[in-house]
Amino acid sequence: MDPILLGKGVTDDIAVTLLPRFGNRHGLVAGATGTGKTVTLMTLAEGFSRLGVPVFMADVKGDVAGLAVAGEGGEKLAQRAAEIGVDGFAPAASPVVFWDLYGKLGHPVRTTVSEMGPTLLARILELNDTQSGVLDIVFKLADDRGLLLLDLDDLRALLGLVAEERKDISTEYGLVSAQSVAAIQRSLLRLSQDGGEAFFGEPALDLVDIMRVNHDGRGVVGILAAAQLILKPRLYSTFLLWLLSELFEQLPEVGDLEKPKLVFIFDEAHLLFDDAPPALVQRIEQVVRLIRSKGVGVYFCSQFPDDVPGNILGQLGNRVQHALRAFTPRDQKAVKTAAETFVQNPKLDVVATLSQLGTGEALVSTLQDKGIPSPVQKTLIAPPRCRMGSITDAERSQVRAGSPVGTRYDTAVNRESAAELLAQRAEKASAQAQAPAARTRQQDEEQEGGFGQSIKDAIFGTKRRQGMIETMAKQTTRTVGTKLGNQIVRGILGSIFGGKR
Repeated sequence: MDPILLGKGVTDDIAVTLLPRFGNRHGLVAGATGTGKTVTLMTLAEGFSRLGVPVFMADVKGDVAGLAVAGEGGEKLAQRAAEIGVDGFAPAASPVVFWDLYGKLGHPVRTTVSEMGPTLLARILELNDTQSGVLDIVFKLADDRGLLLLDLDDLRALLGLVAEERKDISTEYGLVSAQSVAAIQRSLLRLSQDGGEAFFGEPALDLVDIMRVNHDGRGVVGILAAAQLILKPRLYSTFLLWLLSELFEQLPEVGDLEKPKLVFIFDEAHLLFDDAPPALVQRIEQVVRLIRSKGVGVYFCSQFPDDVPGNILGQLGNRVQHALRAFTPRDQKAVKTAAETFVQNPKLDVVATLSQLGTGEALVSTLQDKGIPSPVQKTLIAPPRCRMGSITDAERSQVRAGSPVGTRYDTAVNRESAAELLAQRAEKASAQAQAPAARTRQQDEEQEGGFGQSIKDAIFGTKRRQGMIETMAKQTTRTVGTKLGNQIVRGILGSIFGGKR
């Protein structure tokens, strides 16, 4: 398989190439701003794409999108390509799919809260150890109660449940304080304001869609629009780290192949490691070391090589170092560090050359036969065939219209999950609390019996009081008795006194 032509050695006048079978041994592209790092990344992406290797990369400044459009050509580019020895150089576009976490400049990229996991989510939310522990409990509670965590609404609903049942949950899972729950809720509010609301949900990104090969056998280049995302460095770096972790967990072991299955380019790599806890750096180191056997090559891009921790830097076999400007003591130290990472070339003073490189020139060392790094070469980087610059909105729309994933991701899906289930339970409990309790038949009979007994007691009386009938009888008897008594008295008195009847 033909190697990827990176450029031509200035000192030794030889072609500087990257062998496809060592493309999964990772790499580093470093250099000061304006020295040509982006052009080198585009040349790499084009080379892998022509070999049928899919590429996923971030577009931090907006100019990487030029891969989707053929370059303008021109006499200078043609002359440089001929000088370097690029065969059949002609303007050409690469097959591209645009992605965007915010869904504006490409297909929306989503994942679920469950797939992100508590560790990476805690990094996005900038939680401390205690708050991260509470987030672990929230995820465990969701698993135990069969509640899906898909979007941020689900996570908010679970936090509300934890706050309500805090005492019982603390007894079963560990101490949960109201302050920690409130801190997580405030962090979720900040994430939502930063646009993270659109990142969590469904349909979630299927890794198959970033590992596509075009109908003509060329690898599809997935470009993540990151001009706005880079303003939220935690969200940017954690998303790319999540994607790398998903590739590591889902792809099978394949060993060393003739070419990688995917090349993952991580621009502004220093954001991944800034303020990262040791456990997270250790996790990144593990993924970078082991993902090679999954057929994935990872290429970091940053200004200084020491932006990448030493343990990870040692895993990067292919190096492209653009100019470094030694204006400060920190810059001078970075120049020396970069020079020490290369296999020395007796014909080249690396330290002096690093500060004298022009735009489009770099020091390059790649893995050759048996995986041995080649001596460092001052290299004139080959120009890409695509446009070296941004594209118009109309050109982007045209590329999106021909996207192989179509409109699969453009419309969000909100299926029943934790937020909906907990809302239904709360509504049901509220309705039961407000509605009168259903009466039993016995209660109805007792109510009817009590009413009838009251009437009976009123008519016939009880042991303590007389009823209507008894009262009427006594009154009648009293009346009759009074009249009869009067008659008898009058009769007796009349007989005594001789009166008439």
